[in-house]
Amino acid sequence: MNGKSLGPAPQTVLEVCVDNVAGLEAAIAGGADRVELCAALDCGGLTPSHGLMRAAAQAPIPVYAMIRPRSGSFVFSGEEAAVMAADIAAARETRLAGVVLGACLPDGQLDCELLRKLCDAASGLQKTLHRAFDLVPDHAAALEQAVTLGFGRILTSGGALSAIAGLEQLTNLVQVANGRIAIMPGGGVRPELVASFWQAGIREFHASCSAVMEEVPRLVSFGFQRSGQSQTSVDAVRKLALTIRDLRDAM
Repeated sequence: MNGKSLGPAPQTVLEVCVDNVAGLEAAIAGGADRVELCAALDCGGLTPSHGLMRAAAQAPIPVYAMIRPRSGSFVFSGEEAAVMAADIAAARETRLAGVVLGACLPDGQLDCELLRKLCDAASGLQKTLHRAFDLVPDHAAALEQAVTLGFGRILTSGGALSAIAGLEQLTNLVQVANGRIAIMPGGGVRPELVASFWQAGIREFHASCSAVMEEVPRLVSFGFQRSGQSQTSVDAVRKLALTIRDLRDAM
């Protein structure tokens, strides 16, 4: 370094997805920069309850609410679209920072008509396009649509089953985005993989940072707890956050 400033370093962000109050508290304690608030993380995340949104609004870091009314496909009916619009209104009413959206047509392309309506409903809130993006037939075309719709970032594994398996496509997407929209890898992001994403120009990261919960046999036998169920781990969040910050500080 010659001591001459080259302007501010790119912002680095660790977003942790959580689906309950304990997870929210663990993400904050571990040093997350942002939270994606969900229900039912075991199926990719659904819309959190109004009460959980209200509790999360007290967090000292930005919180984005997942807006997804059910598991399964990302092809939504008119009635489901109305539910999503109402959930966006709940996120706004509770003063969350943003929402996480996605919708597809039956052929897999983004449903830009519905997404435009949802983005209009979310005007003034930050917006992330979620991993419905991974199912589109043409990622470059969908990226351009996301930019036009006003999304701030795309959460994606590069169309692969994990972000590291999709690294080549993630690298291509960063180049196509050219700073117009953030590409945020999700799907198996762990500390030992961060350097590979960093070298691709990625500065926002999404992870569950979870660990397997202690099982209570009686709860499992009644079906009130799943065997192998995970929960957000403060230690896992802290380790990932420190890895990202070490890379940032080394710039």
